[in-house]
Amino acid sequence: MTTYILRRLLLSIPVLFGILFATFTLARLIPGDPCRAMLGEKATNVVCDEFNHRHGLDKPIPIQFGVYVNEIAHGDFGNSFRYSKPITELLMERLPITVELSFAALLISIFIGIPLGVISAVRHNSWVDVVTMMWANVGVSMPVFWLGLMLAYIFALALKDTPFQLPPSGRLSPGLITIPFFETWGLEPTKGTFIYNISDFFSRMNILNAVLTGNWVVFKDAFTHLILPAFALSTIPMALIARMTRSAMLEVLGQDYIRTARAKGLDRRSVIFKHAFRNALLPLATVIGLSLGGLLGGAVLTETVFNLSGVGRILYDGITARDYGIVQGFTVVIAMFFVLLNLIVDVSYAYLDPRIRLN
Repeated sequence: MTTYILRRLLLSIPVLFGILFATFTLARLIPGDPCRAMLGEKATNVVCDEFNHRHGLDKPIPIQFGVYVNEIAHGDFGNSFRYSKPITELLMERLPITVELSFAALLISIFIGIPLGVISAVRHNSWVDVVTMMWANVGVSMPVFWLGLMLAYIFALALKDTPFQLPPSGRLSPGLITIPFFETWGLEPTKGTFIYNISDFFSRMNILNAVLTGNWVVFKDAFTHLILPAFALSTIPMALIARMTRSAMLEVLGQDYIRTARAKGLDRRSVIFKHAFRNALLPLATVIGLSLGGLLGGAVLTETVFNLSGVGRILYDGITARDYGIVQGFTVVIAMFFVLLNLIVDVSYAYLDPRIRLN
């Protein structure tokens, strides 16, 4: 297993290099000039020449790419034109928001999509199956930005002053302050060290930080702020998980060993969950892993609609401002998440199916 993991990690290096090259190239094919996107259309040629020289944009493209690859190899993602800050610092600020939102959306997708898929497969061709699959088709086709706006209108305006009212934007209500858990615990890691960066990263997830500090007021407020964007973001993966669960369950329920289990007199629940569902987990694990990667990279519209300053929002701003550093850095990090998630999914196969582990 260790050899397999190491081999997969080595094979992921050319994949990441290809993504880095494609991102670097496509970022520079975006119409527009970074100087005039940042300083305005009235910026003179002299000002733009100085801007390009300061940021190394006056060098040939191959040299720029070589310099960037060397910086990435040393853990430096460069600086942002727009924010005049290191990309690494921006990642530490924005990525926790997107991770928190994506995991919340994935949990909603799993806890709703899997039961619906199982029920739909067990009651194949019934009205329950038809309604569930119709809902799944609508969920896949529904634009996230439209659903987000409708949810914000319904729960923030139409249901205002009712127990069902929910905040339409932001992460916390004005006036609430969060204290990092390591400060609450009396820990003082040196700023800039690995331990400090990891601690600071997780402390920026409001719900996790509130649990670790026991601040239940902040927990409740952060949870209510997360409901609408997480549900809006979860609709597409929820529908995909429901459809994949139904398809995998129908295939397994038609196998000979399922008929044998029924003929032996096992109760229906044991047949469905202990025999059928466990053997339908392999394709489902793939969908869940890829869905999480898609959520991390596809939260642009959701974060924009609900005014969340996460990866999607800053990536959108970076593309608009022709900020090559943001576009390249954030895209490469998201690609790394995809590679890591694919590795985790492949490794999980060995634990879900003993035959793969033996091979």
